[in-house]
Amino acid sequence: MSPGPLYRPPAPRALPPVRALLRSAFSGSRDLLSLLPEEAYRTWIAPLGVSRRGILLVNEPDMVRRIFGSDVATYPKNDLFVGALRPLIGDGVFVSDGDVWKRQRQMIEPSFGHMQVGRAFAAMEAATGAVQPILDARAADGEVLSLDAAVSHLTADIICRAVFSTTLESDAARRIFEDFAVFQETVANVRIARLLWGRPWAEVSQPAPARAACERIRRQIAGLIAARTDKSGEGARDIAGDIISARDPATGIGFSQQELVDQIGVFFLAGHETSATAVLWALFVLSQNPDLAARVRAEIDAEAGDGPIGLESVKRLALTRAVLRETLRLYPPGPFLPRVAARETEIGGYRLRRGAMVMVSPWIIHRHSGLWRNPDLFDESRFLSGSDAAVPAGAYLPFGLGPRVCIGAAFATVESTFLIAHLIRRYDIEVCAPEAVRPVARLTTRPARDIRVRLSRR
Repeated sequence: MSPGPLYRPPAPRALPPVRALLRSAFSGSRDLLSLLPEEAYRTWIAPLGVSRRGILLVNEPDMVRRIFGSDVATYPKNDLFVGALRPLIGDGVFVSDGDVWKRQRQMIEPSFGHMQVGRAFAAMEAATGAVQPILDARAADGEVLSLDAAVSHLTADIICRAVFSTTLESDAARRIFEDFAVFQETVANVRIARLLWGRPWAEVSQPAPARAACERIRRQIAGLIAARTDKSGEGARDIAGDIISARDPATGIGFSQQELVDQIGVFFLAGHETSATAVLWALFVLSQNPDLAARVRAEIDAEAGDGPIGLESVKRLALTRAVLRETLRLYPPGPFLPRVAARETEIGGYRLRRGAMVMVSPWIIHRHSGLWRNPDLFDESRFLSGSDAAVPAGAYLPFGLGPRVCIGAAFATVESTFLIAHLIRRYDIEVCAPEAVRPVARLTTRPARDIRVRLSRR
């Protein structure tokens, strides 16, 4: 176990159902984490509240594996989730189903193999090198800054470099980044009334600012793709180049222009936001745990000294990676992975009518009292080799499970480990109001308000 008492990171306190509902209603945050009753963290399978379509909460690992594995066709991605994202990413691999998804996955998967992740590591090094003097200057001035914005900017720059071999400072990339912020604020917040009383597969209307942001993002991505495809024969070695060159193994046909916008939109959306969330929470936890931060720094110093933290070094940072994995347990980027019953079916003794919602929640499963010892406490030793704090089989799913497991999981793990190591080695992080930090479920598991910090060079 870790030296000293274990730390309890911020999270909504689980309440009885009526009190949880009242807390969520009066807070006005529309946050599902605050709405979850305490029973959700103890049950294996049960109806969740009262709703028009019916919502079944499934926590039991074998049933979850069935939903995400052998019965994946019966339980496609939930229509509310798909409806919220479709204006942005069309029928991209993140939301598509069936044969369309299989074709897309086969064509895209080679872009995220081990060699491609190694190639993308140069983008991670370049982006951190570019931001370092900026953060150094802000640290020297004693400036209070948003840790959320700093980390999000960094991961967005990495994904721009990895996808299009361009920096975030290019005009198109900057506009895409800014419009993503608009999209998150106007679309990603949970509409609890729609969740409880909406009809299955009803059209998900979007606010005008969200629609406009999606149109601008897709137009900018289309322009970047057109500029690339117009330069025939250059074959840039980046993710966009790989996807443009990808061919259906059965037909030899590549993606259409619209499909390219869909697929690359997925990587801009998921490629920076999920990593930013993981790095943000890990840095916050380390800022509140000086002993753990000292152990992480000692590991980095022993591996890399004052020199660059290379890819091979990242692979050997066992404690830093364990901190990341425990962060992903307590703050999974996707707190909910909802599915919908595509037909009448049965699971765990419950009959589901077509259109019923099946709620699989990494947030709940990762904190389930029947699966984890001290589930609400931060214990990185769970993920260290030889630890007796075992990780329950099938109960850890920050990147999903089964055939639809996140295609960028290896990329995100390397990137996040590298960024945590780079930033915690270089800076002490003083959080201005740690007692005010609380997570909410938006597009990802984000803080309700920006985490304001002062950095100081070590």
